Amino acid sequence: MALGRGLGELLGEVESAYESNNTHDYDSKVADLDISLIQANPNQPRKIFDEEKLEELSLSIKEHGLLQPITVIKNEDDTFTLVSGERRLRAHKLANLNTIKSIVLDIDAFKLREYALIENIQRDDLNIVELAYSYAQLINEHNITHEELSKKVFKSRTSITNTLRLLQLSSYAQQLLANNKISAGHAKIMLGLSDNEQKMVCDSIIGQKLSVRETEKLVKELKSKNNPSPKKQKISEKFDFKPLSNILSGFEANGLKVKAEKNYLKIEINSQDDIEKISSYFKLQ
Repeated sequence: MALGRGLGELLGEVESAYESNNTHDYDSKVADLDISLIQANPNQPRKIFDEEKLEELSLSIKEHGLLQPITVIKNEDDTFTLVSGERRLRAHKLANLNTIKSIVLDIDAFKLREYALIENIQRDDLNIVELAYSYAQLINEHNITHEELSKKVFKSRTSITNTLRLLQLSSYAQQLLANNKISAGHAKIMLGLSDNEQKMVCDSIIGQKLSVRETEKLVKELKSKNNPSPKKQKISEKFDFKPLSNILSGFEANGLKVKAEKNYLKIEINSQDDIEKISSYFKLQ
């Protein structure tokens, strides 16, 4: 299934609506909406917001006003659902403002999740864990490949695949990664470890301030303990070569040097003629 009109066309519609607005009514798509009528997008992939930055944005909006409207869709009960701009909406609430400048989009509910996900992905607003979940949602819900998604969100297929692999991490490791307690470099090294091992490695990274290289060494040691190299079994038994005495004598009679001891039989070959002698011997048997 294709991803609809795409973000570029949507934002083009938004820009046109904003530039053509003269009267703040719904027909022109831009309005000062009562904040109490706006509900958060339940499909918003972004889960973590920096409180300090929200406070800074709130103070800026108080002083300069909102420079870029949020985008919403109108519901049947005359309320609105947010499509993009959750930080701006939260900042308005912090500033105790009652209304917010909004662009009302004419899109169906089916596209709401798609636009919210792609809008956040292209704005680089998400942390890497939220980004991974956003990729997974788009791939699963729209039945598209990594390659098809890469063309829609302008990210390389390799980047998308590597980001999605982070969803294999334990919830503990994902939370630390989302909060920048560990880096993506640290996280990728831990793939394949058990949840308990990941917790131990994460705690070591934070407590000992381990670099990615140091973490790699730690993980390698862990994996080595889990999968020790099989030890070669020593053969202590002495074998009786008497049943081969006629064959060995035959080789020696043909000028070949033969040595039999412990668990091996050695025939010394010094020329192509020696190989021919061995071959001829077995042909005669």
